[in-house]
Order: sequence, then C-alpha cells, then structure tokens
Amino acid sequence: MNVIGEYLRARRELVRPEDVGLRDNGHRRVPGLRRDELAMLAGISTEYYTRLEQGRDRRPSAQVLDAIARALGLDEAATAHLHALGSPAASPVPKRKPEVVRPGVQLLLDAWQTTPAYVQGPFQDVLAANSLARALSPIFAPGANILRCVLLDPAVQAFVPGWEERVDGLVAALRAMAGPGVGDPRLAELVGELSAKSVLFRRLWSRHDARPHPGGGMHHMRHPVVGELELHYEKFAVSGADGQLLVVYHATPDSPSAEALAKLDGAYASR
Repeated sequence: MNVIGEYLRARRELVRPEDVGLRDNGHRRVPGLRRDELAMLAGISTEYYTRLEQGRDRRPSAQVLDAIARALGLDEAATAHLHALGSPAASPVPKRKPEVVRPGVQLLLDAWQTTPAYVQGPFQDVLAANSLARALSPIFAPGANILRCVLLDPAVQAFVPGWEERVDGLVAALRAMAGPGVGDPRLAELVGELSAKSVLFRRLWSRHDARPHPGGGMHHMRHPVVGELELHYEKFAVSGADGQLLVVYHATPDSPSAEALAKLDGAYASR
C-alpha cells in the first residue's frame, strides 16, 4: 500500500495554484497543483517527486519531507503525519490483540460517580465508561464506536448540535491515530463500513486530513431529559495502553450545565 503517495496526491489536489503564487490559466486537467509545480515549489526534481508519489521511493529524507510540507502549506500536525508516513519503518501492522481496560482504570471510572468519564481505543471504540457517562448518551456505552454513532445514528446527531463539524475532527483524528498503519484489520473494517454508508465520511476520508485529538475543549450537548449542556472535556493518554484515551467531562461550577448534570445524576440513580 502506497500510503505516502496517497497522502501527497490528496494534499496536492487541495492546494489552489493562486494560493502559492502560480497562475491558473483555466485549462487544468487535474484539481490543485500539478506534480511539476509542487516539485518546483519544494525545490526538488519532478522526476524524484513523481517516484515518491508513485511509491517507487519509500525512503525520503527529512529535509525533502519538510520542503514538500512547506510547499503544501502543512501545519505542524500534518507535517508530523507526513514524516510518519515517510518513515522507513512504515509498514502494515499485525492484527491487534483484543483491547481491554486495566482493572485499576475501571475502578477509577466507577469512583467518579458525579463525573462522566470513559476510555476509548485508538479507533474511537468505547472500551469502558462509568454510569454517568452512559446516562449522558448511548454514544459513551462500552461497545459503541463514537465516529460510527455520530455519522449514522439520528438520535446521536440530535444529541450533538453541529455534528457535521464534529465529524470533521473525528475523521482527522482517526487518520492521525492510524498513521502509516492504515492496513490494520480493525481500521480497514471500520473505514469500509463507513465508506459504504456515508457520503460525508467518504469525502472527509479522501482529504487525508490528519489531526490528533485535542487535549481538551468544550462540547455542546442536547440531552432529551435535562436539556442543554455545555461541558468541558479533558483527554489523557492511558499509560501502557497503546492508543487508549481517558476522556473526562465536567461543568463549570454553579452553572446551568452543572445543575443539569446533577439532575441527570439524580435521575439515573433513582432508576
């Protein structure tokens, strides 16, 4: 699989000639930049760039990758992704072992009775969650895949206002987490399913955007019982667990969202 070639071709097609000081005469047969134009901007030969994009040179130097990244206008995360794809060690990864959450992490989740928290795997599968996270949404129930739920479940889309924008970030995070290991069987299964069922996913995946999960931020949610919630979230890598993230939600103290979260906790506990 020519992962670096696919990435370069996708990113090249997204760059408009006028954005990099080139004239567009209106007679282009391909979108974005031509190979010779990108090679010129990067200061390398067209022949060498063509070999790289076609997968006939799989050991580009860091200097060449940096030059191409500058020519494409890649940000820091995208440049790091390009370097990962261009690493000589990049190769299909073997099938992963079943993902499990350490018992101590599960105990920690359960101890946070008033704080929604869950653990997700590298491909956004929910591996463990506490009771309040499950009460917040079925999207956080163990066994769910967050990206699949947001893309395909209308109930989840109603829970996540502006879900289309959220999907953009989720797809880019999936691509960043996969890195050169796009041949992973679990990833291939997920991408195949979503490609067949979602035009939006196919379009976003074809862009090859790669951005890691943000470490924190704010999510707006619309719960069917307690209404609108504005919750802060923080994401932490689980030490010793490949690609697992601990996600914790919390509300600003004494805010309407804090009151709604307490109401949700009470409603769930009374069941």
